[in-house]
Amino acid sequence: MKYGVSLRKETELKKKMRRFGVKEKDIAENFVRSSGRGGQNVNKVATCVYLKHNPTGIEVKCKQARTQGLNRFLARRILVEKIETKILGKLSSEKQRIEKIRRQKRKRSKKSKEKMLADKKKQTQIKNLRKKISVHEE
Repeated sequence: MKYGVSLRKETELKKKMRRFGVKEKDIAENFVRSSGRGGQNVNKVATCVYLKHNPTGIEVKCKQARTQGLNRFLARRILVEKIETKILGKLSSEKQRIEKIRRQKRKRSKKSKEKMLADKKKQTQIKNLRKKISVHEE
């Protein structure tokens, strides 16, 4: 099946689909007219791709690209990522990304906050030492 992407990307997608047991016959595929940017192409051609994986019930709608072939590829990639998230749970890359953001937003401990403020104060003093001294004579 040709999607308008490189052969390497296509084979990677097929390997990933095999690894998670996603078969083409299990995918219901429909094409819908896209909306948004794209001009006349978007208005005339059904470039938006809707996929439904029947065994899991996961649905994906993709209209990122202007071409139907590329949207078919992207939709399948998104579908496989969602199935991966469902199967692997915490180990998936999406979960790891969300967990990283949560850790970054977490409130600092009192000790680390004091250390950070001390470092800031030290840096301010260093910058103040670099200032030019202006002499005002009256």
